[in-house]
Amino acid sequence: MSTVALTPSRGVRVARIVLLVVGVLLIVLGGYVLTDTVNPNRYGGLLVWLIGSVIVHDGIIGPVVVAVSLLVRRTGRRIRPVVIAIVQVAVVVGAVFSIVVVPEIIAKAKGPKNDTVLPFDYAARLGVLWLVVAVLAAAAVALYLVVVRRREAADAATPATD
Repeated sequence: MSTVALTPSRGVRVARIVLLVVGVLLIVLGGYVLTDTVNPNRYGGLLVWLIGSVIVHDGIIGPVVVAVSLLVRRTGRRIRPVVIAIVQVAVVVGAVFSIVVVPEIIAKAKGPKNDTVLPFDYAARLGVLWLVVAVLAAAAVALYLVVVRRREAADAATPATD
């Protein structure tokens, strides 16, 4: 069995370098803005939030997206990659909104010091959001499948010219 070394093309290497430089510059800018605008006694809370976001992403969102992908793929080989992508995007969008709203739900449950700060039922709104995301994802999948089937039917009806 021979091993072929895959070397990236010149364009890929340039793109990687540009993305690396832009990423480093954004990190430097973020560090500057952090030190310039955030009170140093709030760094601890910010660090906890950053660590929590990594844990939520790697411990919850990532595994959920992989599990949904595996579940969808195991239901049959006839599922198109676009359908899997639509479902994955829906899960990611719902998860990101959940990350934003769950702290509000927790704060509301603890009882805010000022009733006007958290005036809504955030848990119900998060449930509605997940429902809307699911309906939109289902509609996108249905629309995609209708378009694909119409194309396939048109292609089958068109006589082949050789």
